[in-house]
Amino acid sequence: MPLEDLADFIAENFSRGKVVELGIGFQTKVALKLMELGYDVLAIDWNRLAVENARKAGINSVRDDLFNPRRELYRDAVVLYAVRPTPEIMGAILKLSEETGVPLVILPLTGDSVPKGLKLVNYRGLAIYVYNP
Repeated sequence: MPLEDLADFIAENFSRGKVVELGIGFQTKVALKLMELGYDVLAIDWNRLAVENARKAGINSVRDDLFNPRRELYRDAVVLYAVRPTPEIMGAILKLSEETGVPLVILPLTGDSVPKGLKLVNYRGLAIYVYNP
């Protein structure tokens, strides 16, 4: 159950278009796979080095603070997604989904709790949480 399976899940459940990875960090596998599948990926992180790393990998990436986001970056997306987000940002990304009306997909780190109201989906052994505002 590689991380790239999350990209397949998104492709099976959301139409092609803009997708936004929230907090890409230094893990680019899912974003790159989504690009291969025909999605327009925008990666977000507050860490300048993570943004530069994503850009070097060929991923459109910008800095933003998910606790005080520039909502215009997200409104035209078909889905927001986060790969193993820290528990501290879970509430902020759920709030962003609610405020923009864009569905949210979270692949948490095993053992991390997620906010209430998300639907758990088992996809190829991955515990994926989905929220439709």
